[in-house]
Amino acid sequence: MALKTKFTETFGVEHPIAQGGMQWVGRAGLVAAVANAGGLGFLTALTQPTPADLANEIAKTKDLTDKPFGVNLTILPAITPPPYDEYRQVIVDSGVKIVETAGSNPAPHLPIFHDHGIKVLHKCTSVRHAVKAQSLGVDGISIDGFECAGHPGEDDIPGLVLIPAAADQIEIPMIASGGFADGRGLAAALALGADGVNMGTRFMCTVESCIHQNVKEAIVATDERGTELIFRPLRNTARVASNTVSREVVKILNDGGQFPDVMELVAGARGRKVFEDGDLEAGIWSASTAMGLINDIPTCDELISGMVADAESIITGRLAGMVG
Repeated sequence: MALKTKFTETFGVEHPIAQGGMQWVGRAGLVAAVANAGGLGFLTALTQPTPADLANEIAKTKDLTDKPFGVNLTILPAITPPPYDEYRQVIVDSGVKIVETAGSNPAPHLPIFHDHGIKVLHKCTSVRHAVKAQSLGVDGISIDGFECAGHPGEDDIPGLVLIPAAADQIEIPMIASGGFADGRGLAAALALGADGVNMGTRFMCTVESCIHQNVKEAIVATDERGTELIFRPLRNTARVASNTVSREVVKILNDGGQFPDVMELVAGARGRKVFEDGDLEAGIWSASTAMGLINDIPTCDELISGMVADAESIITGRLAGMVG
């Protein structure tokens, strides 16, 4: 048995499960493992220091899988913006056929991607942005609830409301993101009107994820309360793991501090150190409330096949048994 949805059909994957683009985490080994297990994995373009490095990472992924995978291109305001046009050109030249856009409006990137037969999945945190992206012509939506790691937006709408509210207005394939970690979540997302799920924190905590074992074990050990919302007073909220650094950032900003007062604490290089060296207090690192549902470190194949089997048994067993 398999779960066939608009998402699996449009994006050409076996299972309605995506591994979202994650800074420092979306690399060849993990993405290929997700693809080989029948899910849709995304390399993170900006994890690679240069467009040439991205080309190499795509080639490395192709050596490890012959199944579809994508590249995440996150477009955010920056003091010195990365060369987005060059990264985009690498994606086009590499023959990758799926891109996940996130951050700002995908409109400038759509004509070039579509001209080369590339499907675009746009990630957003509100119904209005999802409707706008649909009107621009993206091929799919990833709707991100307040439970998620990274940037949940400023509306604070959890998935239980956000997913069906979006489903009422979205006709193209839509996957649900934020707080998903198991077959129960997959079955729930489908019931709420989504065509699949996108997971980040759950895929961080797999055998093939490149991050340090200490981080994986911390995710397993932590419950659903183990995150902090930083940058709230700046209206640029990010959900990260709770540690001495993230709690300090929250305190400084709550006491009236501004971004320059926390800039050094939140530096990307420090967060990268957490993932590479396993020092959980070296910097801030992204994790979602899904930590409360993660109790093991499986392979991607075990995770995906187990989730699909559990979702199927919930749909055909427990839920079907309630209909009398």
